[in-house]
Amino acid sequence: MNRVVSLILTMAICSVYTTGSAQLNVVKPRVENLQNPIGLDVLRPTFSWQLVSEKRNTTQTAYEIIVASTTAAIEKGNPDWKSGKISSDQSVLVQYKGPDLIAGKKYYWKVRVWDNIGTLSPWSETASWQMGLLKPEDWKAIWITPGYTEDSLFASPLMRKEFSNSKKIKTATAYITAHGLYEAQINGKRVGDAYLTPGWTSYNKRLQYQAYDVTDLLLQGNNAIAVALGDGWYRGNFSFDHKRNIYGKDIALLFQLEILYTDGTTATIVSNNSWRSSTGAVLSNGIYKGETIDARLERSGWALAGYDDQNWAPVNTADFAKDILVATYNEPIKKQETFAAMKVITTPNKEKVIDFGQNLVGWVQLKVKGRAGDTIRVSHAEVLDKKGNFYTENLRGATAQAVYILKGNGEEFFEPHFTFFGFRYIKLEGITGELQPDNFKAIALYSDLQQTGSFTSSDTLINQLQHNIEWGLRGNFLDVPTDCPQRDERMGWTGDAQAFFRTATFLRGVNNFFNKWLKDLAADQASTGTGSVPHVIPNPLGSQGWAAGGSAGWADASTIIPWEMYTVYGDKRILENQYESMKAWVEYMRKQSTNDLWNKGSHFGDWLFYSVTDDNDGRSAITNKYLIAQCFYAHSAQLLINAAKVLGKTEDVTRYSDLLQKVRDAFLKEYTTPNGATMSNTQTSYVLALQFDLFPEGLRQQAADRLAENIKQYGNHLTTGFLGTPYLCHVLSRYGYTDLAYTLLMQKTYPSWLYPVTKGATTIWERWDGIRTNGDFQAITMNSFNHYAYGAIGDWMYRVMVGLDIEEGAIAYKQIRIRPHLSSKFTHASASYETLYGKLSTGWRIEGGQLVLSAEIPVNTTASIYIPVAGDQAVLENGQPVAGQKENGYLMVKVGSGKYEFRTNRSVK
Repeated sequence: MNRVVSLILTMAICSVYTTGSAQLNVVKPRVENLQNPIGLDVLRPTFSWQLVSEKRNTTQTAYEIIVASTTAAIEKGNPDWKSGKISSDQSVLVQYKGPDLIAGKKYYWKVRVWDNIGTLSPWSETASWQMGLLKPEDWKAIWITPGYTEDSLFASPLMRKEFSNSKKIKTATAYITAHGLYEAQINGKRVGDAYLTPGWTSYNKRLQYQAYDVTDLLLQGNNAIAVALGDGWYRGNFSFDHKRNIYGKDIALLFQLEILYTDGTTATIVSNNSWRSSTGAVLSNGIYKGETIDARLERSGWALAGYDDQNWAPVNTADFAKDILVATYNEPIKKQETFAAMKVITTPNKEKVIDFGQNLVGWVQLKVKGRAGDTIRVSHAEVLDKKGNFYTENLRGATAQAVYILKGNGEEFFEPHFTFFGFRYIKLEGITGELQPDNFKAIALYSDLQQTGSFTSSDTLINQLQHNIEWGLRGNFLDVPTDCPQRDERMGWTGDAQAFFRTATFLRGVNNFFNKWLKDLAADQASTGTGSVPHVIPNPLGSQGWAAGGSAGWADASTIIPWEMYTVYGDKRILENQYESMKAWVEYMRKQSTNDLWNKGSHFGDWLFYSVTDDNDGRSAITNKYLIAQCFYAHSAQLLINAAKVLGKTEDVTRYSDLLQKVRDAFLKEYTTPNGATMSNTQTSYVLALQFDLFPEGLRQQAADRLAENIKQYGNHLTTGFLGTPYLCHVLSRYGYTDLAYTLLMQKTYPSWLYPVTKGATTIWERWDGIRTNGDFQAITMNSFNHYAYGAIGDWMYRVMVGLDIEEGAIAYKQIRIRPHLSSKFTHASASYETLYGKLSTGWRIEGGQLVLSAEIPVNTTASIYIPVAGDQAVLENGQPVAGQKENGYLMVKVGSGKYEFRTNRSVK
């Protein structure tokens, strides 16, 4: 290894610079992984930043942070707190260690660093964060509810308040939450650009509030606050039986506006009994139902000062809980891409249909003219049937319609407020004449997560698969990771989330998104009283019986996601926060086991595995559910051990290491033969046992051989379901069957990843054959065309095919491993990923008979790069020969930050 290190040091000396100067700069300062956040309730927030240097092999050796409560103090170098020069290479998640932070106060900070040759950077740009309301006593606002008797449709309540402001405003912050959903305005202008707020949490234990800088919305003189409410998940018809009032019968608002004037005085405007309430144009709304808007009932000017609300009812006040209120860290749902009408269709059934070309989640904006009372009905569908007709049977009980009643005064504009739809096609009823494409736009809605990863290759079908994986995430990451966005379900299924999690971490920055979701998981798990994890999070199904969960591979989200989050993002707090939840789940399995064998309870098994109708010869790939349960029991125990080691819980390490060995022994005794065959003899049985190291080392390769043979018996097709699929190609590559993994990836016939692509899919399907080969649909009871779980193959494409990964045993891409696996089926493949340290990218291509492997390594990280070689082939970098360590067909070199391009003569087989 010393020989390798010496080599790289020589390379660094020979090629110190790329282009430009060697300036060292600090960029992208973030607090809690957010840029200038408002409304934090973490008392010791963390700082992160990135370094920019065009000099290779640059690392940070020290940093200094300063924090002040005014910009003047920070610029004059007169901070309230400074860290001093700290000798450390840590540039991610550095904890604040200054004086106690004050609710509602804004703080400014900046950082500078020293590198490994002694260069001192300039100070970063000044960044900021603002604290939220930290305890119930900080809330001066009172919960308010409509003061009128609600109708049977539960029309959307409107609430308003006017106030006078005579002084010059320095800053103003609004803190808002609701039982239900809210949209707020101040002086007729929308507060923020988030939708479906306050989001969905385990409302009875955790209710988020949002904080907004509304300084620019306020006026000197009279002002008006106006808030519309919707039923949402809180009290709308939801879950399998369309149950209403899951979290409560009420609909309520909590609003607090904090104003700081330039003279140093303050004012607080709150929701209380001085507000007034009424209804308006939104007659009804629901997640499954959709929304009905009667424009004739609009309250023109209701969001402006001076509106006459004397006929409105005074609100009622309520003493709802404030001790469950928490700040919002996950990114809000926002409007994203806009899609023009791609095609106007008249179906064989004479339906007027518009095709937007992409299966998406959101709604349609439309412009229309008509007479007062004319009704326009917009229905939503993912697919047309094989005759070309509009198809909604797979929506089950979800009406999924937007209904607009015109007021008849020229061109009118409509869009919903408190719902969303999963669709590619819309059907329009009530519009006479031909449809004008320019009058319709589809708006995508999803959580505003930073796009972190990209992938491309030389194969157009694989690139479409990547597109579908991305849009599966976009369509289902609406504040929670839902299973599907279109039918009467749309819930945070734990099994789907854990199966796709690692892929999701590549595509988007999901750390805050899943951090929030895991807190809800822990809250709803506690409600079961047993350590069992409900099937869906947040859990609207109840906490008893089947609803209490406990299914293998689903409930294990409680261990898999925290550990993977720590691996990818390096935040130990996720393990600290979730450790008791992880432990409670493992303890649940232990208590359910007899002689260390977990063979009790109800399990989903390898959901939606390959099966055959009228299966006469046993071709259906049925894996014993208790075999699966034992595999995940072992896996969760191992992850708990890993977490205990990180957290220094040595007694738990010993205890659960002993348990893990017993679980493994019980697996071998119950579910395998002495020669290493599994009882079920399915792909999933071998995949899980190999992925989770349940076979002793001497039996692992033969088990992988059996897996490969099984795949070949099915004509080089996979037969795995939700639980086996994420690991299938990883296991094949680990045991020398990468060529077979590529064969599965490139398979175009059912069942395969590319079969839906050949059928025109623009998202990942729930089933391998949502549309059968003859054009018929799968069972209407469960046939989503936007369901991300099978998109988990993306993880293999990024980490194995392209080879972009974290070094084994490392976290957060501080130490990187680039180890591509080539195939003659491709001439190039590349990926880039925005790590917490900066941009990481790599790619390989065949160019003029040569293999070219490129890499860009972020500053303050190192990488082990594995270059595929045959025999004694020479490797060149920057025209110079590269020596290194030979390893199983690779030349491994260690490098620091910078851009690299390695070349070798390569004949790809």
